[in-house]
Amino acid sequence: MARQQPPPWVHPAFLLCLLGLGGAIEIPMDLTQPPTITKQSVKDHIVDPRDNILIECEAKGNPAPSFHWTRNSRFFNIAKDPRVSMRRRSGTLVIDFRSGGRPEEYEGEYQCFARNKFGTALSNRIRLQVSKSPLWPKENLDPVVVQEGAPLTLQCNPPPGLPSPVIFWMSSSMEPITQDKRVSQGHSGDLYFSNVMLQDMQTDYSCNARFHFTHTIQQKNPFTLKVLTNNPYNDSSLRNHPDMYSARGVAERTPSFMYPQGTASSQMVLRGMDLLLECIASGVPTPDIAWYKKGGDLPSDKAKFENFNKALRITNVSEEDSGEYFCLASNKMGSIRHTISVRVKAAPYWLDEPKNLILAPGEDGRLVCRANGNPKPTVQWMVNGEPLQSAPPNPNREVAGDTIIFRDTQISSRAVYQCNTSNEHGYLLANAFVSVLDVPPRMLSPRNQLIRVILYNRTRLDCPFFGSPIPTLRWFKNGQGSNLDGGNYHVYENGSLEIKMIRKEDQGIYTCVATNILGKAENQVRLEVKDPTRIYRMPEDQTAKRGTTVQLECRVKHDPSLKLTVSWLKDDEPLYIGNRMKKEDDSLTIFGVAERDQGSYTCVASTELDQDLAKASLTVLGRPDRPRDLELTDLAERSVRLTWIPGDANNSPITDYVVQFEEDQFQPGVWHDHSKFPGSVNSAVLRLSPYVNYQFRVIAINEVGSSHPSLPSERYRTSGAPPESNPGDVRGEGTRKNNMEITWTPMNATSAFGPNLRYIVKWRRRETREAWNNATVWGSRYVVGQTPVYVPYEIRVQAENDFGKGPEPDTVIGYSGEDYPRAAPTEVKVRVTNSTAISLQWNRVYPDTVQGQLREYRAYYWRESSLLKNLWVSQKRQQASFPGDRLRGVVSRLFPYSNYKLEMVVVNGRGDGPRSETKEFTTPEGVPSAPRRLRVRQPNLETINLEWDHPEHPNGILTGYTLRYVAFNGTKVGKQIVENFSPNQTKFTVQRTDPVSRYRFTLSARTQVGSGETVTEESPAPPNEATPTAAYTNNQADIATQGWFIGLMCAIALLVLILLIVCFIKRSRGGKYPVREKKDVPLGPEDPKEEDGSFDYSDEDNKPLQGSQTSLDGTIKQQESDDSLVDYGEGGEGQFNEDGSFIGQYTVKKDKEETEGNESSEATSPVNAIYSLA
Repeated sequence: MARQQPPPWVHPAFLLCLLGLGGAIEIPMDLTQPPTITKQSVKDHIVDPRDNILIECEAKGNPAPSFHWTRNSRFFNIAKDPRVSMRRRSGTLVIDFRSGGRPEEYEGEYQCFARNKFGTALSNRIRLQVSKSPLWPKENLDPVVVQEGAPLTLQCNPPPGLPSPVIFWMSSSMEPITQDKRVSQGHSGDLYFSNVMLQDMQTDYSCNARFHFTHTIQQKNPFTLKVLTNNPYNDSSLRNHPDMYSARGVAERTPSFMYPQGTASSQMVLRGMDLLLECIASGVPTPDIAWYKKGGDLPSDKAKFENFNKALRITNVSEEDSGEYFCLASNKMGSIRHTISVRVKAAPYWLDEPKNLILAPGEDGRLVCRANGNPKPTVQWMVNGEPLQSAPPNPNREVAGDTIIFRDTQISSRAVYQCNTSNEHGYLLANAFVSVLDVPPRMLSPRNQLIRVILYNRTRLDCPFFGSPIPTLRWFKNGQGSNLDGGNYHVYENGSLEIKMIRKEDQGIYTCVATNILGKAENQVRLEVKDPTRIYRMPEDQTAKRGTTVQLECRVKHDPSLKLTVSWLKDDEPLYIGNRMKKEDDSLTIFGVAERDQGSYTCVASTELDQDLAKASLTVLGRPDRPRDLELTDLAERSVRLTWIPGDANNSPITDYVVQFEEDQFQPGVWHDHSKFPGSVNSAVLRLSPYVNYQFRVIAINEVGSSHPSLPSERYRTSGAPPESNPGDVRGEGTRKNNMEITWTPMNATSAFGPNLRYIVKWRRRETREAWNNATVWGSRYVVGQTPVYVPYEIRVQAENDFGKGPEPDTVIGYSGEDYPRAAPTEVKVRVTNSTAISLQWNRVYPDTVQGQLREYRAYYWRESSLLKNLWVSQKRQQASFPGDRLRGVVSRLFPYSNYKLEMVVVNGRGDGPRSETKEFTTPEGVPSAPRRLRVRQPNLETINLEWDHPEHPNGILTGYTLRYVAFNGTKVGKQIVENFSPNQTKFTVQRTDPVSRYRFTLSARTQVGSGETVTEESPAPPNEATPTAAYTNNQADIATQGWFIGLMCAIALLVLILLIVCFIKRSRGGKYPVREKKDVPLGPEDPKEEDGSFDYSDEDNKPLQGSQTSLDGTIKQQESDDSLVDYGEGGEGQFNEDGSFIGQYTVKKDKEETEGNESSEATSPVNAIYSLA
């Protein structure tokens, strides 16, 4: 389910200021005016040599301008070249090559001039270039010989094209070269190998160049690699080995940079362009690349990493991006870095572009041409295409650098001025005309437009106008009031009124008035505001099985004055409603869902003003049917072709086929996966093993799941042969100090290749190069006895069956059994670092005393005693391990203020060696653990008793306890109170100041070092306390027992009695008492409120709570009091059970905004009510 954003609606009656809301006012075309360039080709114009050349130049003016061109700053005579023509009523050049000619002959710099009697406008200088895609020079490339693990760069050197071609690498068979952080293409197009591996020989490498205009791809002759290796066996399983390089015998190397070379370089980039920094490093293992900026962070909003972090791209570069960047290449062998100094230059860019100047006779004005760049650009003024210095003098014109000032302009001052600002990186050229007119205001749009807009949208009302002098424009609403500008309104220079957010009250008639010294003009726009169209219940994504019914909901709210249309799209195309579908106003129902119904459905709710869209997807599920009719053909000794007919895919394409086999000799009835094929094939050649009686079946797979297996094929038996492989995972390890157990993974049925499979095991001492010992084994292990302690052996295990032996096996190095180490670490030094940790240092043992593989140094330590008297401690031994051949370590998590002993040993695969001399050390005092068993008891509402036990681990001499406690009631928290106690005190009583609040206690013990861990408990909740309201009720019950409260209630009852007497007297006289003066129906016997003594006040908003509510201090609270009991309620009238418990909630306090202005403090108590009746 997703809501789509509809395209913005634009009413045709008003313009969205296409010429720029803040742009200059346009002169109507029926008035005379100098030329203005409206369309031109780009500065660097690259054309396709196969097409005619088009150089655009269009202009407007009155009278219509004429055009001519220059080429390479000289007049270009179009009439003399039959291939060149100019479009009618335009300056666009067309160069036609249908009758022959070479496009390269027309390369150069072109400039268009548009002229009428009031001036001349110029286009940019357009550099015309013909696209080039030169052929790749043919060359014979010798194989590239490289040592495994060494870096390699395959250079592309593409032919220089225009524009530059796109480079990519593929094999000669057009398979893309897989790239990763080890193998990747640089920005120059070269292919970099951080280190070469043996598998890189499996393909060749060809550089390809794709040219933009011709859409052609040129391929360089491929490179072939010859990798020299110490381990020619290319085991693909080593590619994911955690130590792949050492497993292949490749020496590890620190990183070095392949590009750029050295430790520093510099780069210049132009403002607004993309900065691309690149660092490619070699090394084993493959280095990781990280990027930094000196003295700051990388700009996160513009910076992104590419090419596996080897490239840093910063988009839309600005001056702040200059500085020093460096890349850091690192692997486990070390790191290096390269610093790149970035300088940001800038072609000219506008600060203040000159704009057309429209003046009345005698007015003053100015043209401003301000630009910036790096280096600072120069400014040159021209008039009608000629340098200003060579133009006729004009006493009304003054040039002041980047500004031309006009004073007391006359009709003769009309002209087109050009500002050209340039530096070494580019130029900007702008035309701005000076037009002198005397025109009263006029409106340029139709009158009395009706515009309907959607609520809450941003809307602009257009009022295009013109006049000279330039009129002032004001907007009014409904023909009255002040000028509309500011707040929710904004008036633009071209006359548009923007309403930032349309509200209902913005509906009305808007009048725009343009005024100058020659008169005024006005126009009106009527604005109607409509409610938006919204889908409030959108269709939801659904998954359905074939044949079921699906309903997609789409409920819409819209403006009732607009006609609503609800339609549906399927896969973004109009949905045809067939007989299986039912379209209602708020839903679409599909009966008997079929595969063709799968797709995306979009509900489109639209009116003539706006629309809303909501999309949901429907997925029809179905697993594929089983393949059928399996057939075996092309029977060979080691292969067979299996063909099948695919089953129905059930609207979810088959992605894969799995071929399984079963053999009846070793594991009859058990099916094994043989191979997997793409879902696009239905026939495959299967590689077979000797001496297996095969039977096959096929399973189809799609995104939903797997089909049922096909019926089995007929059987096919292959003949036997000697084994072609040997068992894997051969190991030699000692289980005792005088033996070596040789183990391996036995071969399965498809690799046995014949009956009576057995293994020939060979071994010999590695150093002595003695003759091989051998044994024949039918299992998967063999034990060699009477071996020296931990010496290396060469081991080979070869498979053999009744047809012969397998290939010569690889040699594996194993070791005989280890014995316990003979020496202990010496010079053990202990340094206490803090109360819970020590650092250790020792001398390593001699290698020949280890008698095995050194696993670790191990420290055994135990707590001998505590420095506190009479404190029992556990002397259980603990250990800390320091793997590898290390000389120092840290032991942590010790108990403070204790005596410890420590011994160290060497550990190999057999076990511990002898212990070193015992070292003793003492840990200093620390902070204690938390006090134990903090108990909080509340015997009554006045006191709280606390008890606790001493900490389990004092970790030093206790100096006392610190108790912090605070009262809280709901979210209200009181001031924290801190109490300090002596170390022997374990009890404390808190006197409650508030019987309603609860208390939170936090207790910690102290030593001279500081406070230790804390324990926190809370006081029990008062009886029946579930909410603040209930707590308040309990408190009321306590107050009700106080004498002053009883007296107050009696006084209030007396006042109520007096009130009833007054009412009775009034009634007896036949008059109406004031409390009923504004009611239509008098209080009669049938009024139910008379029975309980309540009164219906005339001011409904100021009606007090039923029964006067009293505060805790006995004062009568006003209705708006923030501390009232009403604050504890959420609506409804307060009620009590027979036992006095609160079952309702207090009456909701009136919103201050509702009662503001008509509240009366005279109706907040019965006393004031009496005065109001008197």
